[in-house]
Amino acid sequence: MKVLLLLGLVAVALCEPTKFVGDKVLRLTPGSEEDVTIIREIGHKVKVDFWKPDSPDLVTIGMNVDIHVPAAQLDMVFTILQQSGIEVKIMFENLQEAVEAQMDNKRATKAHDYTKYNNWATINDWVVSISSANADLISRQVIGNTYEGRPMHLLKDRMWRKTRSKNSGSSCIGTDPNRNFDAGWCTTGASSNPCSETYCGSSVESEIESKNLANFIRSNKSIIKAYLTVHSYSQLLLFPYSYKYGLAADHSELLSVSQGAIAALRSLHGTRYTSGPGAVTIYPAAGGSDDWAYDLGVKYSYTFELRDEGRYGFLLPESQIKPTCEETMLAVKYIASYVLNNLY
Repeated sequence: MKVLLLLGLVAVALCEPTKFVGDKVLRLTPGSEEDVTIIREIGHKVKVDFWKPDSPDLVTIGMNVDIHVPAAQLDMVFTILQQSGIEVKIMFENLQEAVEAQMDNKRATKAHDYTKYNNWATINDWVVSISSANADLISRQVIGNTYEGRPMHLLKDRMWRKTRSKNSGSSCIGTDPNRNFDAGWCTTGASSNPCSETYCGSSVESEIESKNLANFIRSNKSIIKAYLTVHSYSQLLLFPYSYKYGLAADHSELLSVSQGAIAALRSLHGTRYTSGPGAVTIYPAAGGSDDWAYDLGVKYSYTFELRDEGRYGFLLPESQIKPTCEETMLAVKYIASYVLNNLY
């Protein structure tokens, strides 16, 4: 029996240069319901970018809330925060400097490098060359094109979580593809507002990227035994459910496997992960591909939230790429080995 272990990677690719000069990333810690309300109002009324959690509506008491505040909005945001007395820590004084600082090696290169953040074209060329050079190990299949016509290697531009499609009746671009699947679609932790970072889309699988992936999984579900997605950041290994609080039918086994995987991961560099159902471990989020795949019948469905816990957030230095890959692969191998040993 041929078995396919589907690894859905949200890869990191550098998009066109965006300037963040003078922007700051703040960590807020709400100590009361009043603080929560104020932070949510900032998210809804001021042009800020929520890094963690994904949406202002997911903010709760005691949670670390990381937000990217553009320079033009800083005076307004700091005035609101000072008046409220909410605990504030500045994670990045100047986001542009942090973006530039994460590139540890300034030398220019067109070749793919595992220890650098490569651009989309370089990654695409690498996918083609690595599969051609290792045809006995890797088979390459384009499962469709993105909205912009790029072959689907399941890539996502860094600092941009949404697709690139146009939304009818709105000037805001894109849908959050991890809110676009038929798993409690557009309920908890997702937004029906096209301008939201967690916009669920106009309908289930409205995005061509989501539909391409879903069609591929549906067509091959008899041989797909595991589905792994890789995100950042928080150092978590999540499994269903995220769209509801009820435990999955296979909760005990999924938890046991996840605990073994994070123990394997920790054995190399000592990096500590937490595992558990998405809704209670991080926050409720409907429409995720991992929950959808599980409900479709792919039992071993997991989501990695990679390094770190917030010191660098989405701006993890290139020096951490290699150790992150090394330790994560130990967890992936643990899950794959378990699945292969428990097929029948």
